[in-house]
Amino acid sequence: MFEWISSPEAWVALGTLTALEIVLGVDNIIFLSILVGRLPESQRNFARRLGLGLAMFARLALLFSLSWVMGLREPIITFGELAISGRDTILFGGGLFLIGKATQEIHEALEGNGHQSKPSGKNGLLWILLQIAVLDIVFSLDSVITAVGLVDVVSIMATAIIIAVGVMMFAAAPIGNFVDRHPTIKILALAFLILVGVMLVLECFSIHIPKAYIYFAMVFSVVVELINIKMRKNNNHT
Repeated sequence: MFEWISSPEAWVALGTLTALEIVLGVDNIIFLSILVGRLPESQRNFARRLGLGLAMFARLALLFSLSWVMGLREPIITFGELAISGRDTILFGGGLFLIGKATQEIHEALEGNGHQSKPSGKNGLLWILLQIAVLDIVFSLDSVITAVGLVDVVSIMATAIIIAVGVMMFAAAPIGNFVDRHPTIKILALAFLILVGVMLVLECFSIHIPKAYIYFAMVFSVVVELINIKMRKNNNHT
């Protein structure tokens, strides 16, 4: 099962796939950080760890169900030249959920309700974890299909997923705290999630938008906003 350990090519594949899984997990971390920010401070670390644990479980479960996952790419409904597969249906639903959730968060932030973090009702821990689990499945599906396209050894893919989730566990708390401290960064992150949701919906109609374009736009926007934050701090000190 781990015969590849002695192969330099396999280690290169592992490193490449791990890096790709981390990049693909950025939207997952952002979504998780924003949702966890609605919880009381005492529950946030637990929710982050459990949320990322669910993400790893979802990825590994899908990875070891490769025949089923690849079968999702087969058309189940056809409208003229448009063929809709099981994967398209899942991505469409996940995209709409992501757009709706991010839009709701932006609306609440604008209305001044964005910092209500009471552990009951829709902001309760179980409800937050349920939302994280739903999006984990959507993000994991794309992640696993990408991994299968790059590597054909299941143990390499599983190792890459475990390492990537481990890195995300270290990154989730600093990213979440940073987003909580800077409301404008939070709005940018939510706008990024809307873009990702739109991209997932368009994927269902065979309109492919490279994620690199969205990531570049988001990184550029964040860099500009970081400069603005630095300038505001300097002005406040003068």
